[in-house]
Amino acid sequence: MAVLTYREALNLALREEMRRDPRVFVIGEEVGLYEGAYKVTQGLLKEFGAQRVVDTPIAESGFTGVGIGAAMVGLRPVVEMMTFNFALVAVDQIVNTAAKIHYMSGGQYRVPLVIRGPGGPAAQLGAQHSQSMESYFYHVPGLKVVRPTTPMDAKGLLKAAIRDDNPVIFIESETLYNVKGEVPEDPEFLIPLGRAIVRREGTDVTLVAYMGMMYRAMEVAEELAPEGISIELVDPRTLRPMDAETIIGSVRKTHRAVVVEAGAGFAGMGSEIASFITERAFDDLDAPVERVTGANAPMPYARNLERLKTPSKEKIAAAVRRVCGTNGG
Repeated sequence: MAVLTYREALNLALREEMRRDPRVFVIGEEVGLYEGAYKVTQGLLKEFGAQRVVDTPIAESGFTGVGIGAAMVGLRPVVEMMTFNFALVAVDQIVNTAAKIHYMSGGQYRVPLVIRGPGGPAAQLGAQHSQSMESYFYHVPGLKVVRPTTPMDAKGLLKAAIRDDNPVIFIESETLYNVKGEVPEDPEFLIPLGRAIVRREGTDVTLVAYMGMMYRAMEVAEELAPEGISIELVDPRTLRPMDAETIIGSVRKTHRAVVVEAGAGFAGMGSEIASFITERAFDDLDAPVERVTGANAPMPYARNLERLKTPSKEKIAAAVRRVCGTNGG
């Protein structure tokens, strides 16, 4: 095992897949000469050249379309969004072409495409650069949606996404790029898409979270353990397809559930997860499913208001205590 940052793990995944398969190439704004806005593509231009690390104009719809066309004729593009908020400029390409061309062509075309970049709450980047975009794409048949939490996830899931024959939305986080963790050095290390992970075993309540909210949930689990509250932490990692079986299995063990997401809440990921828990494990629940979400407001720029917008440890802990207090638990 090597200890790498989240950023380095992504870079290693790209480098290994580009070495393994000459059909893989990277395209996006500043991915080459500048080596990526967040340095995820650092060193790739020097190793693989300008035909496989392609700098583009500021034209998300255009270079996403180039990636889709390249995928349709047999290449495996990795399209970088400088921030996933900019994917809104390319949403017609993603939703109406990438997601649908396999179906509309009667299976004649596949689109083995990865669209990756950072998204979600950052650090004072304002309302237009801090949105949690996963729910925009989760609803679209034909797309897979991935949100990796750890450096190991970043490497294993990105490599699996590049090898997948479907378009994959791969959303990272600016706030995690410097997080360090163990990463397998095996170039064939993959984490299959659609497989959740139990990050901490517990007996009293299942807490479902991903990305930055998982790290916050880990702190809550440590803080509440002395109170006698044992929290099981489940990270979906892939949001579509979602490993509902692992989540449901955990809830049937603990009989309580709290779902945490950084997004604004209404019709978000927490709604979907809480819904299928209630539908499939209602008789196992000793308390209603709690959701802890971001405030239903644009992200403020001011740091103190940014903290109020996103779920805090205090709000997560309060939700856990509420469900564990039901029926005298």
